[in-house]
Amino acid sequence: MTSVTENAIPIANDRKSFDDQLIAFALMTAALIALPWIFYPYFVMQALCFALFACAFNLLIGYGGLLSFGHAMFMGTASYISAHTIKALGMPPEVGILAGTVTALLLSVATGWIAIRRQGIYFSMITLALSQLLYLVYTQAKFTHGEDGIQGVPHGMFLGLDLSNTPTLYYLILSFFLFGFLVIFRTINSPFGEVLKAIRENEQRAISLGYKTEQYKLLAFVLSGTLAGLAGAVKVLVAQNASLTDVHWSMSGEVVLMTLVGGLGTVFGPVVGAFVIVGMQQYLAPFGQWVTVIQGVIFVVCVLAFRRGIVGEIGHLLRRSF
Repeated sequence: MTSVTENAIPIANDRKSFDDQLIAFALMTAALIALPWIFYPYFVMQALCFALFACAFNLLIGYGGLLSFGHAMFMGTASYISAHTIKALGMPPEVGILAGTVTALLLSVATGWIAIRRQGIYFSMITLALSQLLYLVYTQAKFTHGEDGIQGVPHGMFLGLDLSNTPTLYYLILSFFLFGFLVIFRTINSPFGEVLKAIRENEQRAISLGYKTEQYKLLAFVLSGTLAGLAGAVKVLVAQNASLTDVHWSMSGEVVLMTLVGGLGTVFGPVVGAFVIVGMQQYLAPFGQWVTVIQGVIFVVCVLAFRRGIVGEIGHLLRRSF
């Protein structure tokens, strides 16, 4: 009788946590629907693209325990392919987004197959090396136009919707973000997600239980890279350009910053972190190069005072209170 009660407690806690996350998701969705009527819509759209990028990265490091220093290669590659498909080939936006996302998927399969064979810092260094290799390729490739990038990408019509209309474009971007977020949310709350967490905590024990950990890590890497590519492909419609900035190593560092500030391993942390970082870049722009210094200071403060990140600390306080 005692064992049944003891087993019921974690199940009830997990159910309550899941219900709380659903409530938080509903509140977040309602806030995002209203946000463009309060803030500049293009700022919010840019933040949503980076939020999806950060959520995809968090899936890999927060739940799989794999730190990638080259995740910008998926976002940047998808941006270039999407922009080239829409502008140079004259294809509609939906085809451009699909082309960019599929390219990111194929790239993540190839790079993941190479990187997953190593662990720890060796994995991180391989992803960084592959990302820098692609960066050098894109500086020389003709279709990327080098340092000029692909400029003036037209909005066009997305399945009959005129994307030159700002509200239409915003809610399309929001739809892509919510789709990607729900894919990640479903993944981490599935048996696959539980195995990923087990691998993160103790990979040798997971192997001893019969799990083929390399396959699980590769699938997580591919899913993360694909969703990062989706973020990059969609961002083209907002910025109307694709540039070397999207594939530079600093972008990989920026997504790490977003994830840590918001809360590593939390569902909503990367979203908050992305809005904080993009907001600083937007509203602190008059400070010029000092923006980087300010970001560094905020990062240090968060590490010292909010070790779990903004969302992580809030969640910890709520659990202690209730």
